[in-house]
Amino acid sequence: MLIIGLTGSIATGKSTVSTLLSSPPNSLPIIDADYLARKVVEPGTPGYNAIVNYFGPSTPDLLLPGPSSSSSPDNKTPQQKQQQQQLNRPALGRRVFGTSEERKRDRMILNKIVHPAVRWEVYKSLLYYYLHGHWAVILDVPLLFESGMDLICGTVIVVGVSDPSVQMARLLARDRHLSAEDAENRVLSQGDVKGKVAKAEFRGTESARGVIVWNDGGKEELEREVGRAVGTVKGTSPRWWAWCLLLAPPLGVGVAAWNLAVNYGTRRRWERKEAGERAKL
Repeated sequence: MLIIGLTGSIATGKSTVSTLLSSPPNSLPIIDADYLARKVVEPGTPGYNAIVNYFGPSTPDLLLPGPSSSSSPDNKTPQQKQQQQQLNRPALGRRVFGTSEERKRDRMILNKIVHPAVRWEVYKSLLYYYLHGHWAVILDVPLLFESGMDLICGTVIVVGVSDPSVQMARLLARDRHLSAEDAENRVLSQGDVKGKVAKAEFRGTESARGVIVWNDGGKEELEREVGRAVGTVKGTSPRWWAWCLLLAPPLGVGVAAWNLAVNYGTRRRWERKEAGERAKL
């Protein structure tokens, strides 16, 4: 089974591309890391408790008001009431999005809480789709490169825009509660989309290990871009190959190990390239 990593910066249109990939004629299963990240911090989960314990004392509005019912007696303890309160995501976002050292530290701590739990859910989903005979699955992760999950992907699709002002305008139109400063902080915290494009291209566009979907135009143009991308991927990883890997598990394990080794080597070459460019400055 081919694991296709899907990534991009905020407001580049990644969610729209994900919808197109999951709809006919593509009908590819989607593993949505954003959904899993919400799931692993639902009230009562270990992730939720860790976030409340760390951020709660310094973030008064971290929790939303819990459900209440005037028709039933309120005999819950304060701790039980807290376990019913959802996280206030905008408040948490203000704590972790930004470029200051404090926000970088808080974002790193939040990622250390959420990422391991999300990875476990991802691996369970991958096993499910593999056993059900899917030729490919979309791993939708905004921070695919940053989290290191690109290592398990045979192909990475990056959704990009060439004009940063388009990205900002889309974000402000989508999330009207954000100020211009909040929007800029969120864009910066998810990394430069051109950097992600460069990493995907470095993986190899001819071999379809890296594929770019540009989303500077309208929906029809984006649909054509997605169709082109899927055609490119299918040309290098046909459906019959997925069945071979499913019916011959030792072959599947060998191919997975080979893919991991190739991706690790590519990452090391990229890191050496970046180090060399920094040394020239």
